[in-house]
Amino acid sequence: MKVHRFLVVSLVCLFAMGSFAADDEQKKEQERTEIRQMAQDTLNRLYKAEPPAQAAVQKAYGYAVFSNTGIKILLGGSGNGKGVAVSNGTKNETFMKMLQIQAGLGFGVKKFRVVFVFDNQKAFDGFVNSGWQFGGQADAAAKTSPEKGGSMQGAASVSDGVWMYQLTDKGVAVEITGTGTKYSKDDDLNKTS
Repeated sequence: MKVHRFLVVSLVCLFAMGSFAADDEQKKEQERTEIRQMAQDTLNRLYKAEPPAQAAVQKAYGYAVFSNTGIKILLGGSGNGKGVAVSNGTKNETFMKMLQIQAGLGFGVKKFRVVFVFDNQKAFDGFVNSGWQFGGQADAAAKTSPEKGGSMQGAASVSDGVWMYQLTDKGVAVEITGTGTKYSKDDDLNKTS
């Protein structure tokens, strides 16, 4: 009788563990789907606000899209967000997260979206594999190089081979801010199998 009870309890435990694992993977897939949808919505908004950006994104080695919510209370603030980096050649996705720390007087909630465009594999791989930290402000009116032909209008050059668009509810931001922002892989959402 004890053996029979032990087998029943063991089977119930195994079934429950398998069910929890399936639920966890289902939640992760739902989150990945939501991030993909956010990225597509953001790109559509960018292309409407800055039509040349569509060709720039499509011709680039890759791109990354993030959604961020920041909160600032009195002397400090923080923000976090999720996003995805996509290699145009392979269509491989890397799900990522961002964390932002701000100092300075203020109060409120700020939501914005960011699109990075990578000119080459080195810039893209460095961003995805090593993480990236952004520590300053950039003027969106930064001049584009002649070979870009104005296709990066509205974007700021934030690093060698990396361009950044920042969108608010009102459109493409004139001044791009990224003080204290760190981007890194989201190990929970990236499939390892």
